[in-house]
Amino acid sequence: MEVSLIKHTPDPDRTVAAGARLCYSSSNVDEIYNDMDEQEVKKLINMLKKVGHTSPIEHISFTFGIEGISRALSHQLVRHRIASYTQKSQRYVSEEGFCYITPPTINESDEAKKIYEETMQMLQENYNKLCEKVPKEDARYILPNSCETKLVATFNARSLINFFQLRCCFRAQWEIRELAWRMLEKVKEVSPYVFEDVGAECDMTKRCTEGKKSCGRYKILVEKD
Repeated sequence: MEVSLIKHTPDPDRTVAAGARLCYSSSNVDEIYNDMDEQEVKKLINMLKKVGHTSPIEHISFTFGIEGISRALSHQLVRHRIASYTQKSQRYVSEEGFCYITPPTINESDEAKKIYEETMQMLQENYNKLCEKVPKEDARYILPNSCETKLVATFNARSLINFFQLRCCFRAQWEIRELAWRMLEKVKEVSPYVFEDVGAECDMTKRCTEGKKSCGRYKILVEKD
């Protein structure tokens, strides 16, 4: 899996803070943006998060290049609707000899790995045969969820924080959880105040929404407090 932050709003933390300050200031936008020092930027962002006034966080966006993931992951990713996606097409791009993602549990079992790899080989061969007889857009119907794909995804920060709350969770599926943590590392480098203390639901609120399926980690975090 490869994750890169290919574009983002310039000086994202300052942009959010300027949006927050604008609500309570008669100064013009340029003055508000340029006159704040670093301490005020951080203070304003912390205030927004504390009172739940998070709409100014929507003013910043982040575009990721994501490669080496499965179609199973991308099917989960698009459930996060307030985002924009562009994915490699299986209609126009040939999947001859396609690469695929192998779950860790399958890698850990010689017997399971053998079954898995034999199945992938069979699908690769049959896909190639079908492409000789029908269009690629129809041959792709036999391609597996494990088929490797790549995409570009753009989120505003408010939607991205919600994504991290859900997908950094230890109950999230392993592949999208790995993606979420890698994305979080990237945005923290350029927007440390907005994404400070962001992560799984239990990290952010010391609560868990998983009910009976909870891993119990939130209880440990509460006890530490």
